[in-house]
Parts: sequence; C-alpha cells; structure tokens
Amino acid sequence: MNTITAAQVRAARGLLGWTRDELVAASGVPKSTLVRLEDGNSAPRTSTLTAIRTALETAGVEFIAENGGGAGVRLKKE
Repeated sequence: MNTITAAQVRAARGLLGWTRDELVAASGVPKSTLVRLEDGNSAPRTSTLTAIRTALETAGVEFIAENGGGAGVRLKKE
C-alpha cells in the first residue's frame, strides 16, 4: 500500500496516544499541513505522506491495506 488516508492518520495517532504536535515533531511535517491532511482539506505530496507514515510505523503502527472491510491501522505485535 503506497498511500494512507486521513482517517488512518487520525486513528494511528489515537492508537499511540499522540497529539498532532507529537506527530509533527516525529515526522518533520508542518502542523498546518498535518491539520489540512487530517481534516481532508488537501491532497498532500507523496513526500509528506511518506514522512508521516514512516514516523507512525517507527512508533509501532502498522497500516492495513483495504481488504473488503476498508483500510485500517493496528499496533505491531512485539
């Protein structure tokens, strides 16, 4: 899966208990960009999605591809 959705980003932050500021710090993405993404008000660059995805995966989130039930997120097994 090459892309992630706004809902997946919000859900991933929720699983980690992260605020937007924490994701901004971990990803290096400007807060205004993250807010627009999560609110569905922009079509972010691939590099932005990659930075956000990498930060969330490094923190332990696994993105689940759409499999008939929709795309999702979960915490990685340790």
